[in-house]
Amino acid sequence: MNTDEFWKLVDEARAEGGGANAVAGRAAAVLETRDPAEIVGCDQHIRRVLGASYRVDLWGAAYLINGGCSAEGFDAFRGWLMTQGRQAYAKAVSDPDSLAELPAVRRAAATGEEFECEAMLDVARVAHHKATGVELPKVTPRQPELNDFWDFDDEDQVRRHLPKLAELFQEPPE
Repeated sequence: MNTDEFWKLVDEARAEGGGANAVAGRAAAVLETRDPAEIVGCDQHIRRVLGASYRVDLWGAAYLINGGCSAEGFDAFRGWLMTQGRQAYAKAVSDPDSLAELPAVRRAAATGEEFECEAMLDVARVAHHKATGVELPKVTPRQPELNDFWDFDDEDQVRRHLPKLAELFQEPPE
């Protein structure tokens, strides 16, 4: 499965609307009808997408939006972000502050909604088991080193790194 095929699968799953878990469920259902090698390829692609988005500023954005963010929470946040589609994902990876433009994130500033979708990370595993009756081989992704962490609780640093999100989440809502 290549990049275009992966994001086409996500788009197909998003077409009916619904929340992130519904999108993940539909993606798994579509994927389970495919050849097992393609399902394994999807899992590999999900791991590549996660690796490419393992960035400090994106983690800071997830921390700010969700009111805190552990390593597992960051993975689940990026699973949610995948369900938002290719354009939103790519834009957030290159400019995490662009998340402030997403209507769901803007609403979350007022409602406190948190964004996580661990189910999206397991789409290939679920599909592979349903298609073959066999567990997908477990792969532990290699994460790049993150040596440039900044203090996600320091309001000045947040404003410097993520000014649009800081405006949404640090300022009282009007």
